[in-house]
Amino acid sequence: MALIVRFEDYKANLNRRTSLYTTKRWQDAINRVSLNLKSTRKGSISTRGGSFHSDSEDIGDGPKQPAVLFENTFQLEPKDDQKFPTKKAEDVIKAIFNSNLRDKKYNSDSSKNLTTNLTELIRTQVKQELGKRNRFKIVVLVIIGSMEGQGVRCASRCLWYPQFDRFATYSYYNEHLFAVGTVYGVYYE
Repeated sequence: MALIVRFEDYKANLNRRTSLYTTKRWQDAINRVSLNLKSTRKGSISTRGGSFHSDSEDIGDGPKQPAVLFENTFQLEPKDDQKFPTKKAEDVIKAIFNSNLRDKKYNSDSSKNLTTNLTELIRTQVKQELGKRNRFKIVVLVIIGSMEGQGVRCASRCLWYPQFDRFATYSYYNEHLFAVGTVYGVYYE
């Protein structure tokens, strides 16, 4: 009953000259109420609590399964057996560079695709080494350039927690190109 009264008040306020703020406030209130009313229908989208879910997913003949809820672990640091394996990550970079860059010549046109492919290969293999229950965000950086007698210095700066966050790097050289690969393992809670 209160909803009808509020809606009637809203209509009356629109007929009179009201401020934009008051009108906007009434519109927001009606939108919230209408979203709650619509979310009880099948196939609608609910935005309560900031998450989206669709009721159309439960259409079917099979039994309804309860939603999986995860509790916070409050784990602020990795266990000793869960530290980032820098040596394994370095071995992965070394193996991928040696197998993919052995007979390559530097070509500025194809180096973008080559860098992207190497980055994806390194990232997937390092994630496989870590396993499914890792708590590290993996960031991979690969730089490829031509070898023409110049000096190159690659540097990066990171804001992290040095007790738990680690990195591994490897440099590869042949007559035609150089490649530097870096893998960052940043622990997240």
